[in-house]
Amino acid sequence: MKKEISAKWALLTFAIMITAMIITVVKLEQSPHVPLIIGTAVAAIVAKLHGFKWSEIEEMMYKGIRLALPAIVIIILVGLVIGAWIGSGVVATMIYYGLKLISPAWFLVTILLLCAIVSLAIGSSWSTMATIGVAGMGIGLSMGIPAAMIAGAVISGAYFGDKMSPLSDTTNLAAGLTGTDLFDHIKHMLYTTIPALVIAFAVFGIMGRRFADISMKSDEILTTLKVMEQSFVISPWLLLVPVGVIVLVGLKVPAIPALVAGIVSGFLLQIFVQGGTATEAVTALQEGFAIATGNEMVDELFNRGGLDSMMGTVSMTIVAMTFGGILEYSGMLRALMNVIVKFAKSTGSLVASTIAACFTTNATCSEQYISIVVPSRMFAEVYEKRGLHSKNLSRALEDGGTLTSVFVPWNTCGVFILATLGVGAMEYAPYAILNFVVPIISIIYAYVGFAIVKLTPEEMAAAEQRRKQQEQEAAV
Repeated sequence: MKKEISAKWALLTFAIMITAMIITVVKLEQSPHVPLIIGTAVAAIVAKLHGFKWSEIEEMMYKGIRLALPAIVIIILVGLVIGAWIGSGVVATMIYYGLKLISPAWFLVTILLLCAIVSLAIGSSWSTMATIGVAGMGIGLSMGIPAAMIAGAVISGAYFGDKMSPLSDTTNLAAGLTGTDLFDHIKHMLYTTIPALVIAFAVFGIMGRRFADISMKSDEILTTLKVMEQSFVISPWLLLVPVGVIVLVGLKVPAIPALVAGIVSGFLLQIFVQGGTATEAVTALQEGFAIATGNEMVDELFNRGGLDSMMGTVSMTIVAMTFGGILEYSGMLRALMNVIVKFAKSTGSLVASTIAACFTTNATCSEQYISIVVPSRMFAEVYEKRGLHSKNLSRALEDGGTLTSVFVPWNTCGVFILATLGVGAMEYAPYAILNFVVPIISIIYAYVGFAIVKLTPEEMAAAEQRRKQQEQEAAV
């Protein structure tokens, strides 16, 4: 007979996984795969002890994996894109002109702005990071700027657009699950997101001043430009490929066919523009692009990409989602959420609890979509009973769910960023300024009562009537 799993058991499961994670990742400096497998095994044992059959536990894991399948497909395609675009000279062209045109002192601000604009236009942080972000990493590293700083600027810009764009899936998800008008939801997020963006610009502007003395005519940069000229055909026409992909996504072409168009374009350009063979072009897609120029900087920038480079990310996603699947479908996650809700006495503590719940879900279930879905179920009625408009909840879901996903190394967003930008969550976390400032601002607003919208008496009466009707239907 199945028994409800208490929060104590859920906390024990989570604590064992986190302990294993700290020992493995921090002390032993290994990947998070094994700790997540340990967490999955513990979660399965707990579920079994509470009456779940092994076939049911297996199905929980499969459900978790199925939730991540769209992300896995995108991860694979991004590996192909990177390999194809490096082989075709697209990435080299972006880096080449970036080094020519962007001042080191303003680079971090510039890449933040570019990523914010592109992500706002296409509604996808992942596509932005896989295109503008990859090029930005190359340009910044060539200037001698630390990788973690560059990644932080890229992530801050990419997630601004992902959060604020009406084309974003997470934005539509948060609005839809809470019954909030999409554009009301976006307008309400301006209160927390715009100040955070201004802070990010200011901080990166100050950080950039330390690189003002880097001369764009330094021997290292001039050598890098020369080696790229010798190794690739550099042409502004090649920039039409990333522009084309961004335009396609902006025209609401789904991400998969848009990325495939970018892959095919890169494959053909490697053969017909760069003079590579079909074998070399296929190898770039499978194993990544390979080059040996003798210049350490150039070789480090361009020896990457390909399907094989993403397999660690794919396996991480699968393992993480087996753990998350058991937590979600066995009721352990719900038990944790119920404990959090009990501490939410005031509006401030309610919003803080929502954001904490979103981050907890990101850490336990390893998927930002679940971090929006599960808390939305848990908190919708609480917000309504306390006379708070649904857009307060939808904003808190995005402030705490969409943005904090990048801080969890085993979350799908964290592993994607590591595979795409080559920087781990623990390294870029202090520089992902927008992502941690927005939740802080959101909580402060809630405690002081600023930008918190209450339901009108008419809306309260309608909500009460709707609840009674739902209770009657459930009783029938």
